[in-house]
Amino acid sequence: MSQQVGRKVLEIEAKAISNLISRIDDSFDQAVAMLSDCQGRVVTTGMGKSGIICRKIAATLSSTGTPAVFMHPAEARHGDVGMLAAGDVVLLVSNSGETEELIQLLETIKRLGLPLIAMVGARGSTIARDSDLALDIGVDQEACPLGLAPTASTTAALALGDALAIALSETKGFQAEEFARLHPGGKLGKKLARVAELMHKGTQVPRVVSDTGMEDVIYEMSRKGLGVTAVVDDQDKLLGIISDGDLRRLLQARRGEFLNLNAEECMTESPITISEEELAAKALNILEDNKITSLMVVDKDGRIMGVLHVHDLWGTELF
Repeated sequence: MSQQVGRKVLEIEAKAISNLISRIDDSFDQAVAMLSDCQGRVVTTGMGKSGIICRKIAATLSSTGTPAVFMHPAEARHGDVGMLAAGDVVLLVSNSGETEELIQLLETIKRLGLPLIAMVGARGSTIARDSDLALDIGVDQEACPLGLAPTASTTAALALGDALAIALSETKGFQAEEFARLHPGGKLGKKLARVAELMHKGTQVPRVVSDTGMEDVIYEMSRKGLGVTAVVDDQDKLLGIISDGDLRRLLQARRGEFLNLNAEECMTESPITISEEELAAKALNILEDNKITSLMVVDKDGRIMGVLHVHDLWGTELF
């Protein structure tokens, strides 16, 4: 029985979202344009469950490049309306379109001359009529068998809010770099960290010059513990690398004779490199695509800046 109820709820809510697709028309474009032109913040407001949806919409807008805040309509009547300022755009959510606390806000919003976008379930409602732009989030039925608890209607509002936020971020050209700046912590922030933040640098970087004997090469690799060393010239420009894999192949091919060679004779020339400005996610893709464990980090002139090991990326929870 419970499984049947669960499936029915999901069917109703899925239909509520599906029905929104045909309503993405010129009014949606206008809403995105209004939000894109916002010189202040997007202030979302809604009562009850719609208010909870508004909080989430504000959070999504903020994290995708559009400053947004939630204003509780009841608290607004007791001073919080002061958060509204010139340049703001108000995004209001009301399924009925007749929510008393929101209707009482309309006069203040109009007096301040702020653009008002309403997401409503009743196109002919007071709020729809008095808004600059009304987006239809109406549903055929709620998932609640009593038809009372906001379920499908809040799901539809949330989905349309996400659609607005993502369309707006693309309109504004929001990039991964900006996303990283806004998400400095947690898994997302780590995934979007710069190579410079994760790489080994300075004295941590294993490096030898071209005429370094292989015995000293092995010592440098062992001492730094990254399974690789850079081979550089006297200007610190990267000439090649020697990895643990190179040592194993040399040992199999030439046994102990390779100890009489130098780094230049044993190195892999033109190794794969990356810039310190690149994102950790790109570094991971390079490592996986090339089945290697380390990346040399160089500047535009080819000078060694650091080394990034696959273990450094494991710590970023990219796997």
